[in-house]
Amino acid sequence: MVAMRLCRIIVCLVCVGLCSAATLPAQSMARRLDSSAPISYYVSAGDTATGFVAGDRQLAAWALEQWQKASGGTLRFIPNAEADATLRVYWADARAGQYGEMRPLVVNGRPGAAVFIHPDLRALGPDIAARAAGDPLWRDTIVFLTCVHELGHAIGLTHTDNLRDIMYSFQYGGDFVEYFERYRRQLKSRADIPALSVPAADEIARLRSLYDARQ
Repeated sequence: MVAMRLCRIIVCLVCVGLCSAATLPAQSMARRLDSSAPISYYVSAGDTATGFVAGDRQLAAWALEQWQKASGGTLRFIPNAEADATLRVYWADARAGQYGEMRPLVVNGRPGAAVFIHPDLRALGPDIAARAAGDPLWRDTIVFLTCVHELGHAIGLTHTDNLRDIMYSFQYGGDFVEYFERYRRQLKSRADIPALSVPAADEIARLRSLYDARQ
């Protein structure tokens, strides 16, 4: 019963971002950002009604660091004001139907994206809420990896059918709980999150190919 309810976490948090690519055509098309200069980003301070906690902004920043590192230095991310930020992260209310979603933007004539993350596990039932309350790293793992996935879309990566990938789409099936647990097992404290190596080798290769200056 607990395992079944844990599956609901995955479905609810990433049903838009990790499920069928046909649901969101915009996420199925590679959309390269302008990397000739640092890419600015903004992470909102969410409303507590969405389940947002102050540390979630750091999770989003750490997610961007994953892609910066994976790019081999081609992508550089710097914070900026919301109005001028190429990438924007918002904390969504599940009642609005947003869980993990990327929406393309044009910012000052440059391609950009808005990412919406729903960080609240409390609405998913007492068992899930109890697990999150008793193991904050479980909750942070899910929110962090959802950020990495959606920001992967924001920088132009599409879904894959490889369960090892952070850009994997659950339209192909797989063990929802184990997908996240494999990362949770690597963590002894929150400080370990940025040290995770999330993008798989094939995703790193795809990212570097997408931003190859020779293309």
